[in-house]
Amino acid sequence: MAEKVAIVTLGCEKNLVDSDIMSQLIEEKGYQRVASPAEATVCIVNTCGFIDAAKEESIQTILDIADYKETGQLKALIVAGCLTQRYKETLMQEMPEIDGIVGTGDFDKIADIIEEALAGHKPVRVGNPVFSYERVWRRNVAKGTATAYLKIAEGCDNRCTFCIIPQLRGPFRSRSFESIVEEARLLAEQGVKELCLIAQDLTNYGVDRYGRHALPELIHRVAEVDGIEWIRLHYMYPGAFTDELLEVIATNPKVCKYIDMPLQHSEDRILKRMLRPGRQRDIRELIAKIRDRIPDVALRTSIIVGFPGETEEEFERLCAFVREIEFDRLGVFTYSQEEGTPAARLPDQIDEETKERRASTLMEIQREVAARRSQRFIGKELPVLIERYDGQSDVYIGRTQYDAPEIDGEVFVTGYRGEPGRIVPVRITHAHDYDLTGVACA
Repeated sequence: MAEKVAIVTLGCEKNLVDSDIMSQLIEEKGYQRVASPAEATVCIVNTCGFIDAAKEESIQTILDIADYKETGQLKALIVAGCLTQRYKETLMQEMPEIDGIVGTGDFDKIADIIEEALAGHKPVRVGNPVFSYERVWRRNVAKGTATAYLKIAEGCDNRCTFCIIPQLRGPFRSRSFESIVEEARLLAEQGVKELCLIAQDLTNYGVDRYGRHALPELIHRVAEVDGIEWIRLHYMYPGAFTDELLEVIATNPKVCKYIDMPLQHSEDRILKRMLRPGRQRDIRELIAKIRDRIPDVALRTSIIVGFPGETEEEFERLCAFVREIEFDRLGVFTYSQEEGTPAARLPDQIDEETKERRASTLMEIQREVAARRSQRFIGKELPVLIERYDGQSDVYIGRTQYDAPEIDGEVFVTGYRGEPGRIVPVRITHAHDYDLTGVACA
């Protein structure tokens, strides 16, 4: 009887893509995929090791799943992902529950690792994090799934002082146009309507492979794939946001008018310490240019508070900046002192209480901004991607092009009686802090 394998994915959506690849490799080997660790004889935990909170979640998940060796039928527990790339020796020494480890550059060997773990060998495969995504992966999409992530590059060449990603994922590596478009076509054949193009630094796509910023051309090619209706762009680095890219976002009808551009801070001294590109003046000019060319655009950014040396005055100016710019969507993170990063060695580290207070203050400011920005949709008819039905409330739930899956707001839709997975017109009747309510027009 084939071993039953479950995959538990933690962290970012890039890990979801890696888990899809491992799933395909496992099935090619003849193993049976199951949804829950409770059913599994083998479980893979695809971990995140980016910040302290993610590491803690990963460790706790490993321990929780290890219990199935006593309460279920689990024979082997494999750990993959960023945590293993960073802490392989520590994990194997301190967590005897683990039966095998695979790093971010080696998970194409996952089937062999399972076989070795089941034989009791406790394999460790953690080499250089330079996995190639050039192969076209025939990823299995669950029936009714309308959204999929498509990784167009891996790794990062930027050297932000707070970030460990280049060490965990290696240098920036673009996939070819051909492999990306073919994977998009295969996803569309399975009913995917929305493709979220992802990379650590999307705007840098093509520089290593083609010698130019090739994201605009890639977008045009993906937009030609039949069945794909929305293309969403994640993590566009402000330093390489070209006029050509802006024009493609503005004019291609399949591209969501949604720009996810992590800025991390507003104050020049902090940006310099972070080794971020440009300064506040450049940020303001870019945002003004974007909003002038795409008046209905939704802007998302992320901000780090409590970076070493951030003064109370700089934080107050950051708050004023957020109030003034009025981002549609904003994520706030407290600075995490990650070993091995330059920022971890900086003086003037800030205590956790102060960081949490600043994060709460900024999120309250953003809540008010988001509620105000949402009011502009009342009375408008917006295309909404219907994702699921809530039988208890008798409403369908979906998203507009202005909201990314999982992290942004939703639309609660009445008057719709079709299947999930369709994009339908919805007249918006109410706006809340982050979510909308509306009535289906068809």
